[in-house]
Amino acid sequence: MHISNDYRVAPHSKIKLSKIATKDSGPYKSEDEAKADTAAHVKKLAELQELLAASASKSLLIVLQAMDTAGKDGTISHIFTGINPQGCDVTQFKVPTPLENSHDFLWRIHNAVPAKGKIGIFNRSQYEDILVTRVHKMISKEEAKKRGEEIVEFEKILTENGVVILKFFLHISRKEQAVRLKSRLDDPDKYWKISPADFHERRYWDAYQEAYEDAIEATSRKHAPWYIIPSDYKWYRNVVISDILVKTLRDLKLKYPKPNVDIAKLRRSL
Repeated sequence: MHISNDYRVAPHSKIKLSKIATKDSGPYKSEDEAKADTAAHVKKLAELQELLAASASKSLLIVLQAMDTAGKDGTISHIFTGINPQGCDVTQFKVPTPLENSHDFLWRIHNAVPAKGKIGIFNRSQYEDILVTRVHKMISKEEAKKRGEEIVEFEKILTENGVVILKFFLHISRKEQAVRLKSRLDDPDKYWKISPADFHERRYWDAYQEAYEDAIEATSRKHAPWYIIPSDYKWYRNVVISDILVKTLRDLKLKYPKPNVDIAKLRRSL
């Protein structure tokens, strides 16, 4: 089913998150329809991952950013279930360690960039250093802007060296976040997911929205685009992102390498 490409943020465009829908069902009349397409995408991704690994000419870096509870973990678990774990690495960037803080803010990021032939998923990313740090006034807006410019150059270097970058902002409403936080409080099996920080950071909702708007506007480029994905419906989030991933890998037109052995000779040896 055709899914609109309207979620992609054009370079240098202005955005207002409060004006962008968090609920969307696209062309789907039911959740089951979307889940069927997601399953098809998951199967196709497994095939395309094998081609990516075989060609070893490109790598794919997927950046997931969102407000708490928007579904970064859920996106990974639903979309990448069929992926060969040997060809995919997930990196979660938390509070920098003393060693990481002794280097420039991109040092720990560069070290986690996927090698050619692999898929890398960043659960949070370099963008934390112009979001959390800005919201909590560890850096100024001017410093955040400077870091954003450095990120653009960093991502340009990566793409020039064969890294395909896709950046997804999982866009949920403040109301939906409250629903999801409450569901964790109401379900003992979800207590392990509860973090006081999630409730504390909710106080800064407006500041985070502004910081995200500035960050996305400043860093969405043709070589490293941002997609703002409506994420109040988890099933729609999954089908949209999986659709974008399949289309992106297909468009690379990768080919299997020619054999470096004599196939005919090997056949005769049987």
